Amino acid sequence: MAISRRTLLRRLGAGAAVAVTAPHMRVDALGATRDGALGETSRAGEPIRLNRNENAYGPSGDVVAAMRDTALTAASRYPDVEAEALRRKIAGVHRVAAEHVVLGCGSSEILRIAIDAFVGAQKNLVVALPAFESIDGWAQRAGARVVGVPVRRDYTHDLDGMLARIDEETRLVYICNPHNPTGRVTRRQDLEAFLRKLPPTMVVLIDEAYHHYVGESSDYASFIDRPFDSGGQQVAQGRPFDSRVIVTRSFSKIYGLAGLRVGYAIAPAPEARVLASHKLSEGVNVVAARAAVAALDDTEHVRTSARRNTDDRQEFFNQAIARMLRPDSVTNFVMLDTGRGAIEVVEHFRKHGILVSGPIYGFDQYIRVSLGTPAEMREFWRVWDLVLGHNMPM
Repeated sequence: MAISRRTLLRRLGAGAAVAVTAPHMRVDALGATRDGALGETSRAGEPIRLNRNENAYGPSGDVVAAMRDTALTAASRYPDVEAEALRRKIAGVHRVAAEHVVLGCGSSEILRIAIDAFVGAQKNLVVALPAFESIDGWAQRAGARVVGVPVRRDYTHDLDGMLARIDEETRLVYICNPHNPTGRVTRRQDLEAFLRKLPPTMVVLIDEAYHHYVGESSDYASFIDRPFDSGGQQVAQGRPFDSRVIVTRSFSKIYGLAGLRVGYAIAPAPEARVLASHKLSEGVNVVAARAAVAALDDTEHVRTSARRNTDDRQEFFNQAIARMLRPDSVTNFVMLDTGRGAIEVVEHFRKHGILVSGPIYGFDQYIRVSLGTPAEMREFWRVWDLVLGHNMPM
């Protein structure tokens, strides 16, 4: 028997109903209300930003302190010492030699220089569709061609379809796992089977920007934490490392440092040298470098941010289900079917002071919503109900 929206809201309890109707809460610049409860981090007069997959709660106190100290004591210095310290810190965290670490101005710079370094003019880059929005522009500027393969019906990578599109002109395969914008995980065992079928000259870039949000899963394992062994070379401490695989990570998500633009790649030494030769010199600034070191040291903040995201995501699911929606994601964002043109919905939210992402290639009725703080999400659902609520069964 179908459950009406009103009945489901009642079953979810008073908390869910309040979340639909509670007024928007304004807070100070540190994201705390006057009584100390966590609120939303948007400043008065600014839109609520649910369109860039940022960490709504920001970096830890230790990281903020490092940023302030660096700005006061080292802003006049070039970042060569600090950047090298960060590179070695990352190497230590992942138990690889420093020569395997390449820093970037966000992990997006790593992807851009990978296109320049390994694809180049008149060669092919294979990606899943929908894909990270900037890829097409970067490929065009490099003279490369993007070969897009639509995701499967379960929104995971169509690895068989991607394999079928790889030919002698293909130089790079891009896999974002968990996938942006669908929020789904492609199974580790399927990825390993895919890698074994690739030519030895192929380079595969695996984007793990959302790694920390997945949690325990039999379907997922990082290619940094558990490198893939297909008979490739050995690196520090005898860990197997496939010579075709480059893995990227970002400080923009779980660490809350999107505004500082710092990311990195773990790659085989030859590929790391090629990447480094194409990157911007001193592209990671001194504040970002020291903040990233502090972020890696604050492992408790990472665990807290992951737990908070899990709770916020579940609350989002509760609210979505109450409106007869069927969301699914393992990340800090959710792709939603609005039931109408996404352009219209995005504009509706913009007029009410909320930024969401859409339309999504191949999903004209879908938007992507980044998880904000509880107050931000209450406002999101209030605005959702203004235009979409009357279409839902009561």
